[in-house]
Amino acid sequence: MGVVERKQKIFYKKTKRGNILKVVREHYLRDDVWCSVAGCQQCKNEASSLNPVPESPSNLVSEPHVLVIDTNIALHQIDFLSHESIRNIVIPQTVLHEVRHRSLPVYKRLRDVIDLPSKNFYVFSNEHHSSCYVERVAGESSNDRNDTSIRLAAWWYGSHLQPLGVQAVLLTDDVSCRHKAKEMDITAYSVREYASSLTESPGLLDLVASTEPTEKDEDSFKKMFYEPHWSLEQIRSMLKRGELRQGVLRMSRSNCLEGSVMVEGLDEAILVQGRTHLNRALHDDVVALQLLDETCWVGASAKVIEREDLLEAEEKEEPSAGGAEGATDETLLAVEKQAHRQPTARVVGVIRRKWRQYCGIIKPSDIPMATRHLFVPADRRIPYIRLETRQVEQLVGKRIIVALDSWPRDSRNPKGHFVRVLGEIGDRETENEVVLLEHDCPHTAFSEAVLKCLPQMPWVITEKDERERVDLRHVDICSVDPIGCTDIDDALHCRRLDNGNFEVGVHIADVSHFIRPGTALDKEAQHRSTSVYLTNRRIDMVPDLLSSNLCSLRGNVDRFAFSVIWELTEDGIIVDHRFCKTIICSRGELSYEQAQQRIDDPNMTDSLTESLRDLNFIAKKLKARRIDDGALVLASMEVKFHVDPETDSVVDIVAKQHLETMSMVEEFMLLANVTAANTTLQHFPDCAMLRRHPAPPTSNFEPLLLACKSQAVELDVSSNKTLSDSLNKCEREGNPFFNSMLRIMTTRCMMQALYFCSGTLEYPEYYHYGLAMPTYTHFTSPIRRYADIIVHRLLGVIIDADTTYPELLDVKKQTELAQHINYRHKMAQYAGRASGAITAVSALKNKTVEYEAYVLFLHQNALQLLVPAIGQQMTLYLDYHVKERRAAVKSKTEELRNKGIKYKEEENPEPLPAFEFNEKELYVQCGDVVLRPFDEVVIQATVDASDVQHQRIVTKLVRPVIAGYSVPSIRTSDEPDTNKQERSKKLKPTAKIASDEGGPEVAAAVRKAEQEPKKKTGKTAARRAMPEEPTKNKVKKAKK
Repeated sequence: MGVVERKQKIFYKKTKRGNILKVVREHYLRDDVWCSVAGCQQCKNEASSLNPVPESPSNLVSEPHVLVIDTNIALHQIDFLSHESIRNIVIPQTVLHEVRHRSLPVYKRLRDVIDLPSKNFYVFSNEHHSSCYVERVAGESSNDRNDTSIRLAAWWYGSHLQPLGVQAVLLTDDVSCRHKAKEMDITAYSVREYASSLTESPGLLDLVASTEPTEKDEDSFKKMFYEPHWSLEQIRSMLKRGELRQGVLRMSRSNCLEGSVMVEGLDEAILVQGRTHLNRALHDDVVALQLLDETCWVGASAKVIEREDLLEAEEKEEPSAGGAEGATDETLLAVEKQAHRQPTARVVGVIRRKWRQYCGIIKPSDIPMATRHLFVPADRRIPYIRLETRQVEQLVGKRIIVALDSWPRDSRNPKGHFVRVLGEIGDRETENEVVLLEHDCPHTAFSEAVLKCLPQMPWVITEKDERERVDLRHVDICSVDPIGCTDIDDALHCRRLDNGNFEVGVHIADVSHFIRPGTALDKEAQHRSTSVYLTNRRIDMVPDLLSSNLCSLRGNVDRFAFSVIWELTEDGIIVDHRFCKTIICSRGELSYEQAQQRIDDPNMTDSLTESLRDLNFIAKKLKARRIDDGALVLASMEVKFHVDPETDSVVDIVAKQHLETMSMVEEFMLLANVTAANTTLQHFPDCAMLRRHPAPPTSNFEPLLLACKSQAVELDVSSNKTLSDSLNKCEREGNPFFNSMLRIMTTRCMMQALYFCSGTLEYPEYYHYGLAMPTYTHFTSPIRRYADIIVHRLLGVIIDADTTYPELLDVKKQTELAQHINYRHKMAQYAGRASGAITAVSALKNKTVEYEAYVLFLHQNALQLLVPAIGQQMTLYLDYHVKERRAAVKSKTEELRNKGIKYKEEENPEPLPAFEFNEKELYVQCGDVVLRPFDEVVIQATVDASDVQHQRIVTKLVRPVIAGYSVPSIRTSDEPDTNKQERSKKLKPTAKIASDEGGPEVAAAVRKAEQEPKKKTGKTAARRAMPEEPTKNKVKKAKK
């Protein structure tokens, strides 16, 4: 027994240069491949994976049996296969290879299931079995050949196991394959048939994915809402000829009927508007576009349209086949002839789906005992999903996960299947889980392999360490951080030199000493790439032993640091600098407030305090020079939520204060980052990890300039310098928020800052627009950013303190890593923003509160408002009174209909106020009231308690008063508006350096201090911002 035959596999492939290469591989066939079934005397398996139980769990198959699956089952029914009741599965080698080539995420999940001993899964090497190998015949497709190979494997198992009384069952959803299997005397069922037979697992049927019908399978008598997708062959051919465009679809957050696609060769995004033109494409899908005739081009809709509006319109107007779908969308969009039109296209095919599992809630059908319901994804860019379930009563009131299966032409919405329950709606842990899953933030516990990489405790500094490092334990070094900070990754020192200059040092936690390349710890840190900050939770990039202990530069303990030390003049001019690995012992673990008190108290004259004063003095010079060079100082609303740990409710919202010490720390972090960028680029010009901030195109500023024009304000956006200068001149008497709002709106115009490998771009493209710096990187927060670890490793090689490794100098690998870090960084920002929004909803639960707010953006049917008191943006719909009237009429109609009385809406003739939206001059008018950008309004905010499943903040206008629209104020007479000015002062936005770093992440970082509170405090523990945000608490991360 052994090898019985040797074959040759010959195939041809095309190289990158276009050459055709002939490849010959030897393929060996054996007759001793195990079946891996326990008790098989023919194979005498040394280890058996399959163990069919004597009593079959299925009422379709009475005998003990194993299941053989085909490729489509593995690809589309992975949730079914993962269920605990599904065991004894044979996965032919053919199937595993196909899955690996077609979907790596599914392949990984399948491999994880195979590795579970309790599942009894076995990979059968049918391609190397002499009785199961199939030669591909001339004219046969590879898909048909593989199907034959899988059926032959199922037949072999059936005949091989017959003496044991064990049956082999082929699971396939391909009708043709089942017919051919039965011709070979193979028992074959669809997944749904088999799942229905497992009566002891009734919930299993919910996990079965519905299969997408082919064009031939679609019933011609059904109403088709969408055009068929073109074949991939046709799409590829037309792409080559330039007749189609390709790109990633980005759906609008404010309009569920609108998306855009950036394509190569066009400066402006291509607009895709309406469900007919979107043609079943979802957010993040790679789509093929056909440009419409230029006479059909339109501009982006000025309306806010949510999925609820779409559902309401569908209920009113049942479309017929042949285009009524588009008519419904046009009614909602109310497309007008906009002054600005942009290229407009329709989706003709989906090149690559980016479907995933979605978190959300179930919207039960109104029909009693129904099994078909709607699923409402948490991501508003995803349409409602249709699913079948027989356990809707158990799912109502829960956050659940649903996977997408298909989107046939005859369904307005995609179809999916239930995966699992996350928890109760409103539960803090459940809501956090939703945020992390929706934003793809890794948050599972660190594995045993990772924890084994950590140093043994107690950790001590050896004599070898002391010989290899510069000992700075005698220097007055201190850290300055938010109150309650435990992961301290930077410290500073300053001392005067005899020549009148200053020696200034920035000392950063030496994380790269503990995280070595290629280890499980390094791979996990790279996978996570960044720490994530939610309102009441922090997800660390590295284990707590490092982040809060061995790498944290805590006071009065010896710690390893990676230091940069400058000689600076009193004007902040660099005379000299050096990098070195050091041992430090911080003299003070100070908060921002404590450091500020030391600086301000004239009675404190100790050396540590004097060094803080010198640092603050130099920092002001550094900041002034940067702003003179064109660095942008923008703004964001940052607040701190005080949450009761017992009730998990928000008890207070406090505005962040800005202190000089925050800017002081930030300036030296900036200086350290720039110095690190220049040094690594000088020594590694092709593979330095840098960070760039592209200049925004002029079109990005159009909404801002239009808003300024409505207030007779001029901004010069020709460069970052002119923009900074003109922002500094914009003030409005009586409106303390005017300048800050301008800066907030300017932030919206910025591009995202990105990590990149220096060898992939030309030097002018390295520029950081927000900081006005030719080169920049991140060096100062390696505890929470993986990019900083890469920079530390490069610097370690430069100073001969570390050795290089192949991936570190590989341009391609570093480029892929930079892209991965960019993605993780962006999603962490979005997660922090979403967490803040959830906390804001929690703060308003069971109460109605009035706030001063400011108009940021205008839409045809809504206003986007900035509410400084809670640091959030809210939407004020201009038609909420119409919807309330409509709901009242509907309720009254149903009430009277039950009594046999006819009721018409005309019987309630009171006219409703109507709003006029002027897109050209950017204002909304109702009667004598005109609202423009930056105008102040008073609103009432409350949480809509009528929909327990999808709670959201509802806003209504109090002032200015519009008859029939505004609601009465709930303020008492002893709370006059004279307090408004004082409130505005207390809630003044935080200034910051413009960059890729954003408000949400800053606010998220601030919450870091709240996650381990040692005592309650009414003051804001402002988190230190990244170097890119001067007046932002150094979240030790950057924000946008």
